[in-house]
Amino acid sequence: MTFTLHGIGISGGYAIGRAQLYSHDRLEAPHYVLRPEDIESEVARFDAAIAEARSDCEQLSQNIPEGAPTELAAFLDLHRLILEDSMLAQVPKDLIRSTACNAEWALAQQTEAVLAQFDSIEDAYLRERRQDVKQVADKVLKALLGHPGQVPMKVAEEPTVLVAHDLTPSDMVVFKRSAFAGFITDLGGATSHTAILARSLNISSVLALHNAHSLIQEGDLLIVDGNAGVVIVNPDELILEEYRLRQNQWRLEQQKLKRLKSSPSATLDGIAVELLANIDQPEDVKEAVQENAAGIGLFRSEFLFMNRPDLPSEDEQFEAYRRVVKAMKGKPVVIRTLDIGADKSPDWLHAASVNPALGLRAIRLCLAEPPLFITQIRAILRAGRHGPVRILIPMLASLNELDQALELIASAKAGLERDGLAFNAITPIGGMIEVPAAALAAEWFARKLDFMSIGTNDLIQYTLAIDRTDDTVAHLYDPLHPAVIQLIMHTLKVGQRLDCPVSVCGEMAGDPKLTRLLLGLGLRSFSMHPAHLMAVKQQVMHSHVASLEPMAAKLARAGRPERIQAHLLKING
Repeated sequence: MTFTLHGIGISGGYAIGRAQLYSHDRLEAPHYVLRPEDIESEVARFDAAIAEARSDCEQLSQNIPEGAPTELAAFLDLHRLILEDSMLAQVPKDLIRSTACNAEWALAQQTEAVLAQFDSIEDAYLRERRQDVKQVADKVLKALLGHPGQVPMKVAEEPTVLVAHDLTPSDMVVFKRSAFAGFITDLGGATSHTAILARSLNISSVLALHNAHSLIQEGDLLIVDGNAGVVIVNPDELILEEYRLRQNQWRLEQQKLKRLKSSPSATLDGIAVELLANIDQPEDVKEAVQENAAGIGLFRSEFLFMNRPDLPSEDEQFEAYRRVVKAMKGKPVVIRTLDIGADKSPDWLHAASVNPALGLRAIRLCLAEPPLFITQIRAILRAGRHGPVRILIPMLASLNELDQALELIASAKAGLERDGLAFNAITPIGGMIEVPAAALAAEWFARKLDFMSIGTNDLIQYTLAIDRTDDTVAHLYDPLHPAVIQLIMHTLKVGQRLDCPVSVCGEMAGDPKLTRLLLGLGLRSFSMHPAHLMAVKQQVMHSHVASLEPMAAKLARAGRPERIQAHLLKING
């Protein structure tokens, strides 16, 4: 049966492939009593499930994708150790023999007992290991029930679309180099971190479909229209042929854009525009180099801290940053300090918050944990000896936060001097303008900072009081809201007046439909995922800033949504 689902398109283009379902949900364990003569065969079935789960871990270890963090191997080693521990490998077998219950029930009972023990542990780190035990137990339970254990890192040769109720940023990091044709999920907002990572794959993806995971069956043929935010399930031959044509046309357009790589990034009236790349992991720098980015405008360093049970050391961070700096061969690299919290919560972060987006995250967390911050700053400063590095502090809201951060940076420098380690003492310091308070106080920040970077994703979220991970309010998320435009314009004007460079590193920077507007508002430095550089460059090369400035000013004064859209059409006309 053919049917259509509507959601939020987060990455343009079209994908056609077979559905592959993925779920975090815990499976229900059935309960029944065994005949005496079946007990030993049930024990053998349990042993086989343990062996299958262990084999699954081994296979994942041998096929870790290129873009996954190196710490993923340690994470899998931990799971293997849990599988070998008697608490899961032996005690359920004792229960099968003593109570004549089935293997699934024995595993479920023992797992609940173990998890209860973890809940009573006072040490926060050890208590958090309960999640690892639960994940391993679920893997064994799935093997017992005959369910596939893990989305494979290498999928079949036929194009595949990953279908999930939800995907965390951690999931996206692990799946980042898997050969999926597209992603679709029930939940998610257009600028959630999961959406940003999915968009960085430059494949068609649709979020906020609500019921896709329950309505779509494994192996269904799917068309994912990332432009319109539509998913067509089991299309007929006519629809399939139409979308194959659209897919080919899209690919041709992408190929044409590649011809712009060697062209100067300048407008028709000769104004140079800096086009930088956003990256999540050191491996992503390859694409930035391939797309001839003018530098790295945002290295989201927090992904070095995810998918692992512990913190990366100073030397480990230093090596990761140094790799990126050396790969850019003299071009600037902006490294954002740890921006953990909200929907990016690693295993080692034990702090709970009623509202993570407004809680202890980003610079707030770093100031609350000075050793964590100083370790990272030391690594960044050391990497600055290998090329032009800049430090970017996220989520600044007050000058007190900036003063505290600067004091800790000074402390890190003093520590490096005492230790006799080489570092760049004059590394520029910048601040993220992503809280309305920071935008309104941009003048005071600009006097203390070497540069500013507008994070439009959070700026829009906090200005409009919208959770950007919640699809139920996704329709209210508006980058063209008059208040958002005024905050961006104000920050750009302050930067120009005080000679403090300003860039935009949020999703607005990588949207070609907004390039001319941002140019007209005064932006001269854009930072985006490498996949979007050429599309934005094309808009830059076809723009005349002198004519865009009065049109952008009119849009900023327009007020009503329909008038704003009318002015945007003129700007892009």
